[in-house]
Amino acid sequence: MSRIQTLQIIGSKKLGGAESFFVRLHRAFNQTSDLGSTAIVPPGSELLSSLSAPVATSAMRSVFDPLSRFSLGALIRREQPDIVQTWMGRATRLVHLRPGKGPVHVARLGGFYNPDHYRHVHALVGNTRGICDYLIRHGYPADRVHYISNFVPRPEPVEAEQLQQWKMRLNLKDDLVIFALGRLHTNKAFDTLLDAFSALPEEIGGRRVQLLLAGDGPLADQLKDQASKSTASNRIHFLGWQSDPAPFFAMADLFVCPSRHEPLGNVILEGWAHGVPVVSTRSDGALELMTDGIDGVLTEVDACEALTAAMQQVLTASDDQKAAMISAGRCTLEQRFGQEAIVSAYHALYEQLLAGAR
Repeated sequence: MSRIQTLQIIGSKKLGGAESFFVRLHRAFNQTSDLGSTAIVPPGSELLSSLSAPVATSAMRSVFDPLSRFSLGALIRREQPDIVQTWMGRATRLVHLRPGKGPVHVARLGGFYNPDHYRHVHALVGNTRGICDYLIRHGYPADRVHYISNFVPRPEPVEAEQLQQWKMRLNLKDDLVIFALGRLHTNKAFDTLLDAFSALPEEIGGRRVQLLLAGDGPLADQLKDQASKSTASNRIHFLGWQSDPAPFFAMADLFVCPSRHEPLGNVILEGWAHGVPVVSTRSDGALELMTDGIDGVLTEVDACEALTAAMQQVLTASDDQKAAMISAGRCTLEQRFGQEAIVSAYHALYEQLLAGAR
């Protein structure tokens, strides 16, 4: 079969976890000889600065906007791809393609969205087994639902000068650094993390303990206010949205994912990729990814005292114990969530769908 051409369509204007993977998958497809990708985003989207060619824009104002639906339809007819893959609700609901004629419509889901919004698509990809099971329970035929997870790329080394600049800016010396990353939203439970961090000793093993929190979102002001009232306020640092979190992973002695709701947990994969021990709550995604006590430490959701104890457990572990946890995390990442494995899974799925459509 000749190279499979895809349109990857997402309606987001802001960068987040799903959008970052959209950028990574688009780039990975175009690095192969078997797959091609053209990324389609709304005009003015933040994704445009991160996407490599080929890229096009199309209005996606609202799922009820007929002009947006018409514009996307015209773009698809002009590009004539083999596969149209839509991401999340807006793009998926704006695209309607007839089965058996023209491109195959694949919708990629990274959450437990309203299943009624996806019944018109030809095939669905869930990035966790839990999402796939959810779709099947809601009446989707099992042969239309496919599990393909995410991958994170191998990180590039961070220059020593860049690390030193950040340490000086944050007034970090020989400190222990806890890092957390994500949208400042109630689902991410950073309020629980702030309380759990505040309960840690100020020093462990003679080293001050610092918290770096990267991200932006609707709870930014509320979380900053909560931090300002903490006894550890001078050791809590809000970094804002960081398009490249590599320097903070490089400084980190521990990565924490405290989410209440996390369908997958890209950030856990990133922690493993950067060789940092991981503590997470038992969200749906973390339970699929992690083995407690092997490649990370799991605690109950919103269990502040347990989260404090888990962070302290890792920070006081021996070098050998931390090295074993890091090694196990990298092994899990490479075996189940490597770029080559995920891209190959998409290629196999597309071939299967196209063979069935023809």
